[in-house]
Amino acid sequence: MYNRNFSRRNRFGKKYNNSDFRKFSPTAPRLKSKLSGADPSIFIKKAVAVTTEESYVPHNSFADFAVAAELKDNIARRGYTHPTPIQDKAIGPILEGRDLIGLANTGTGKTAAFLVPLIDKILKDRAQKALIIAPTRELATQINQELKSFSKGLNIYSALLIGGAGLNRQIWDLERSPNVVIGTPGRLKDLIQKKRLNLAQFETIILDEVDLMVDIGFIADVKYFISLLARPRQSLFFSATIPPKVREVLQAFVTNPVTVSVQTQPTSENVDQDVVKVDREGKLDKLHDLLNQTEVNKVMVFGRTKHGVEKLTRQLETRGFNVGAIHGNRSQSQRQRTLKAFKENQFQVLLATDVAARGLDIDNVSHVINYDLPETYDDYIHRIGRTGRADKKGVALTFVEQM
Repeated sequence: MYNRNFSRRNRFGKKYNNSDFRKFSPTAPRLKSKLSGADPSIFIKKAVAVTTEESYVPHNSFADFAVAAELKDNIARRGYTHPTPIQDKAIGPILEGRDLIGLANTGTGKTAAFLVPLIDKILKDRAQKALIIAPTRELATQINQELKSFSKGLNIYSALLIGGAGLNRQIWDLERSPNVVIGTPGRLKDLIQKKRLNLAQFETIILDEVDLMVDIGFIADVKYFISLLARPRQSLFFSATIPPKVREVLQAFVTNPVTVSVQTQPTSENVDQDVVKVDREGKLDKLHDLLNQTEVNKVMVFGRTKHGVEKLTRQLETRGFNVGAIHGNRSQSQRQRTLKAFKENQFQVLLATDVAARGLDIDNVSHVINYDLPETYDDYIHRIGRTGRADKKGVALTFVEQM
């Protein structure tokens, strides 16, 4: 799709030299700085050649782990034989009851790394209760779906507590005394304050994607939840990075933890990043042309606002594109159906706002298109991280309006 000649033209006909495809400089915007009016060169970068790293040789197979036979059967039915690095290194210590800090990105298999030993723990003691906190509705939903898959036929029940879904149904689910509660901070806090959820009842607590929780403003809620937890407990903590605010949470959360770090090449290194200069009047036509190109086979298009994403969705549908959208004005059930359909390749284009797309794990996204500039550089990195995953090369294109 792209060649490496010294001088070339991009798919939009503009001629570039390799010098134009420079790496982000030290003067690139910091994570929280505004991108409005930023130098477009920060969105231009060639992907690092995907190198074949020495294959990881796991020390265990799933058959080796000391978990219940019926759980092993479910694992085998899902086609799991050899654990990923985070699973190989984390499952053993978690089974031993240790607190754990797992440093790993989305897509490394960390959900199974904590669900497998958690399910085994419940099978051995049906009185066990576990709380899993995730930053977004979509991620919480994905975890719940994984839990149901791994625990199929084992009579382990969960309650999914997220915004945008019926509160009364969630209260009813809690009254059934589920073994596992999975939720987002806002809805969890609401149910705690309504005296429907007592965190002192949970012996296992899992914080997932903690850096995302901090990044989207849940740091105070996370600290509040920790203050309500009982001891003794087993605490599992997963985050891609540990910035200072995350370290504050860590110190109060874990005791004598095992630290498991899975070092992977940053997703953005696998992504060809380029800009598309557009006139405001011709912006939609440019997107139309892009989506008709054969190499653009599974694409996420990001807009700044939910109203803008909804308008763009209608415009593309009018032009004959089969698209879906997730944003704050869509109900949670609509968002879940849309994500499922996109993952199953029932349509080519998913439009989204930043908050709605945080933490999504979707395979084989070939392109990310920033139809609107992201608010911050951190948002930009999260957006383009939807492609170039699992050592595959991706493409990120950012529309920049010409003055």
